[in-house]
Amino acid sequence: MSGRVKKSEKSTKKVEKKSGEGKKGGRKQGDKSRSSKAGLTFPVGRLHRHLKEGQFAKRVGIGAPVYLAAVLEYLTAEILELAGNASRDNKRVRIIPRHIMLAIRNDEELNKLLSDVTISAGGVLPNIHQQLLPAAKEGEEEGTGGKAPKGGASQTY
Repeated sequence: MSGRVKKSEKSTKKVEKKSGEGKKGGRKQGDKSRSSKAGLTFPVGRLHRHLKEGQFAKRVGIGAPVYLAAVLEYLTAEILELAGNASRDNKRVRIIPRHIMLAIRNDEELNKLLSDVTISAGGVLPNIHQQLLPAAKEGEEEGTGGKAPKGGASQTY
């Protein structure tokens, strides 16, 4: 009987599983994510994992990923709102990188925050240097659009 294992001994042995293995369902009925507890859309648990794995510090507090998720969600919502306004100004439905770039560069605080960021396919802000514009005469206002005089010549000598 040395080779046989009794039924009671077999059932008492527990197989240790690593976390994440063998989970077929999602969350339990009563569980709430930290994101939903904080009222956020951004994933607090994932940010916590990245903060720990990134070795930014030896220890990561429990509130740090929640605060980080809230800040990232706010910045994202702000940029998307401004980019949506830019796309609507251009009579477009979709937000493209150009709209994101226009939104960031036209906002003073976001421009300061993201001043060293290059947005791929964003283009540049439309800007014509003042010295390149035609000079307005003393009698004319600047709002005339710089039209040529009726005499035919576009420049005066």
